[in-house]
Amino acid sequence: MDEQSRKWMVLVSSTWIQAFTGTNIDFSSYSSNLKSVMEISQLQLNYLAVASDMGKLFGWCSGIFLLHSPLWIVLFIAAFMGLFGYGLQWLVIIRVISLPYFAVFLLCLLAGCSICWFNTICYVLCIKNFPDNRPLALAFSISFNGVSAALYNLIADSIQSGNYTLYLLLNAIIPLIISLISVLPIILHQPSNIQPLSSQAIRRDSLIFLFLNVLAVITGLYLLILDQIETTSSIARALLAGAIILLLLPLFTPWIIQTSSIGRGSPSSFNLIDMGNFDVHKELIETNEGINDGFLLEEKKEGCCDCVVEKDQLVMLGDEHSSKRLLSRTDFWLYYVSYFCGGTVGLVYSNNIGQIAQSLGYGTSTTSVVALYSACSFFGRLLSATPDILRDKMYFSRTGWLAMSIVPLPFAFLILIISGSKVVLCVATAIVGLSSGFVFAAAVSVTSELFGPNSAGVNHNLLITNIPMGSVMLGLLAAVVYDANIQGSSFLKAMFVGVETSMVCMGRGCYTMTFVVWGLLSMLGILSSWLLFVRTKHVYHLVERKRSSFIFY
Repeated sequence: MDEQSRKWMVLVSSTWIQAFTGTNIDFSSYSSNLKSVMEISQLQLNYLAVASDMGKLFGWCSGIFLLHSPLWIVLFIAAFMGLFGYGLQWLVIIRVISLPYFAVFLLCLLAGCSICWFNTICYVLCIKNFPDNRPLALAFSISFNGVSAALYNLIADSIQSGNYTLYLLLNAIIPLIISLISVLPIILHQPSNIQPLSSQAIRRDSLIFLFLNVLAVITGLYLLILDQIETTSSIARALLAGAIILLLLPLFTPWIIQTSSIGRGSPSSFNLIDMGNFDVHKELIETNEGINDGFLLEEKKEGCCDCVVEKDQLVMLGDEHSSKRLLSRTDFWLYYVSYFCGGTVGLVYSNNIGQIAQSLGYGTSTTSVVALYSACSFFGRLLSATPDILRDKMYFSRTGWLAMSIVPLPFAFLILIISGSKVVLCVATAIVGLSSGFVFAAAVSVTSELFGPNSAGVNHNLLITNIPMGSVMLGLLAAVVYDANIQGSSFLKAMFVGVETSMVCMGRGCYTMTFVVWGLLSMLGILSSWLLFVRTKHVYHLVERKRSSFIFY
């Protein structure tokens, strides 16, 4: 098997890792049970969700390990961290062992750290193996992290439907199994000096990515639609078998394209990423004597922009930024706020889906709502490849796409404030999933383009430090508002048999003020991302003009 074939096996392996390691997204499925077993308040439960997100504070550790250790060793370190973190929580929730609250907090932190390590591994795999098609590879791989909840729902239902404590056991074991399956192609393919691809190879890779994205859409629709169906264990097993087949199909797609006539046709008949784009990409980001080449801004246009827009603007894409230089740039902080008010708000919402659904009287539908968020997050991540797919037909800078992806968020929180119906809950959850999913996936490429690809590992970990910070601040707000409304919902709680009345808030008031604050923050995110777009669009447009000159001349 040649190097080009092995790199596709590595990409598919990264999608499997992503698909089965997004274990933090099913927290809402078992959070109510954990809360009841440990007899803790909503505020204390929120801190456990925060602990999982705080694992991202230690993402830089995985980068350091990858510099000094083989990738497969880092993969198994992540797997065993998850096994230990989730496994002991499972023993707590089934009452086999009893641990103090602080110990469970540390276990959640360890489990969250494992997720961050898995993500870093997948980023490195895509960046090393697909330097020419990096955004497409990243979008495809990262998108599968969004189907984790739906896959875990199917697995849990196929074993014992309605047993929510089972999720913790699955979270502990399945990532280790997937690591064992995925490690062989990772070990066999160690790219060292990847040569530039020919125009025919670029066209073939473009076709492969097109077909892979079609398969990804089919997989997402399959999991989204069928996961909403009430099933028995036998039916769930059949649906799970279908999902596994869909996850295996990308393994054969590159071979089919390479051996078929469509992979050997005229180079001009189809083109997503052409040779001109590749040349421009190389000229932008390849290192030359320690400094990345880029297209300097030839001329600064005069206009009516105020100092906020003009001050300290980027003059080229792909320029490497050290941590110190990054933290001194206005563009980074606009980007930081945009990510906080877009992706992080969506993540905090997903952590609270279980309590939101329960407070509105839809506690039995929690797993379906979580799966809906997961599936829509998957499609949002997949849509982050849109700027590259539509580049020749409709060019728009990636920061502009980022700004547009946050626009629907205020609407989602507005309709949740207005109505507490199940339809509104599902629609709002879908919007939040799509919007935040796009932000999560697009951010890796945006970080690489604005602040340098070689520094992306460190710089992106600096960016996502806002996730644990947001979990603390926004999650704390949600928990305080929730607990403050418990006393006022006694009558509603009494109507729900089997609900622990001392710990549960019922009614729309439990989250109304929280939705107001989240909605206002998302509007701030729109403003911040729009300013980032205005400040960076000139360098994107200059690069596009240079790319066009390569194509036509």
